[in-house]
Amino acid sequence: MKVAYLLGGFVVALLLLAAAGYVGVVAGLVPANADGKPSKLERWAAKTSLRATIKRATAGISNPYPPDDEALSDGLKLYAANCAVCHGAADGEPSKLAKGFYVRAPLLAKDGVEDNPVSESFWKIKHGIRFTGMPSFGATLSDKELWEIAGFLERMDKLSPALDAEWKRVPSAAAK
Repeated sequence: MKVAYLLGGFVVALLLLAAAGYVGVVAGLVPANADGKPSKLERWAAKTSLRATIKRATAGISNPYPPDDEALSDGLKLYAANCAVCHGAADGEPSKLAKGFYVRAPLLAKDGVEDNPVSESFWKIKHGIRFTGMPSFGATLSDKELWEIAGFLERMDKLSPALDAEWKRVPSAAAK
């Protein structure tokens, strides 16, 4: 009998918590503005979910295209054309567009992603990241192109002198 009351109390508590959450959402108590700071709970939930999703989705995948100088150059050009406006060029400075983002787009030449597994960068580029400004490029770029960008990102801090010079020539979209 005590177990039934305990279980019933637990169910009622969960229902009350769910109802309170629903009321908070429909009453507009959950911030939706892009210029507001996210709560600790929101940041924790987003980061935890993203890490778990990427870990599950990238298990066992690897770059099928060797990252030779030609592929890295192609990846650099694709990055310059599709990514630099949000993630910056070699100077690591944000564009006016990037300064207005919520969630802030990492400036990859400054913040770096070279330590991330290449499969993680590929997944993020292909699928985008929900509730951020990171779009999905899976419908607009081929898998080969996506791997080329991911391969460039993995090696952007250890490019050959010729490729490094090419990287440094990518125009900055930084707000002056």
